Amino acid sequence: MGREVVLLHGQPGSGADWQQVADLLPPALRVTALDRPGYGASRLHAGGFAFNARAVLAELDERHIERAVLVGHSYGGGVALSLAKLAPERVTALVLLASVGPGCLTGWDRLLAAPVAGEVCAVTAWWLTPWAARARLARIARRQRRPIAHHEHVNWQIWGTARHDHGPLWRTFLTEQRALTGELAELTASLPCIEQPVLLLADPKDTLVPISATYQLAAALPDARVQLVSRIGHHLPRRGASVVSAAIAGFLEALDSRPAPA
Repeated sequence: MGREVVLLHGQPGSGADWQQVADLLPPALRVTALDRPGYGASRLHAGGFAFNARAVLAELDERHIERAVLVGHSYGGGVALSLAKLAPERVTALVLLASVGPGCLTGWDRLLAAPVAGEVCAVTAWWLTPWAARARLARIARRQRRPIAHHEHVNWQIWGTARHDHGPLWRTFLTEQRALTGELAELTASLPCIEQPVLLLADPKDTLVPISATYQLAAALPDARVQLVSRIGHHLPRRGASVVSAAIAGFLEALDSRPAPA
């Protein structure tokens, strides 16, 4: 099962979101967790699905990775699908966790991408929310008299620790929201052409990406299956690392037992 596995985080986030999952995956797997454009140490400014896909492809080239299993969470799932369309010969399989997909857009998504309102919401959110999140986490840690674990208060941790060393996060957020509303239809139309095996992991109680989006992905992709999880919510990599790592390992073992294509 010695495969290359590339992990793509959601919005906001960073490659560090995958640390627990990476630690639990079988040692035979060669695991790489990337900072997507607009986040963490990436020197690139944010872009949409296609832009992200080209950036990941460049990372694969730089790291001399010929073929990889792509694991994408939320927005990162859209990036994984876009790369499978862009360079199918470089993608062995896909594991999509609470992924964006057909039917995932809500009224909030459209508001956050709208002219003027989007800028106001993005600037306000990224000015106030990270500060409020860090303050709340500090109060919780003092009350508990211990550090906050990686899987606890995940929403606050993600907002409090999100960063981009080379640009403002509000612009990253706004760019990705507009790409989500503008590129989703094209991505959806390409799904029947994505022939790699796909595992779709989702929690029916996810409040950010509706479970219907997972089922619509499964219906549109030629070779996909759904695995439901419970009591984890949207942030599967951090709240459900053991479940996610076991699902990835089991999926890859099943791929190894498949007969070779003619």
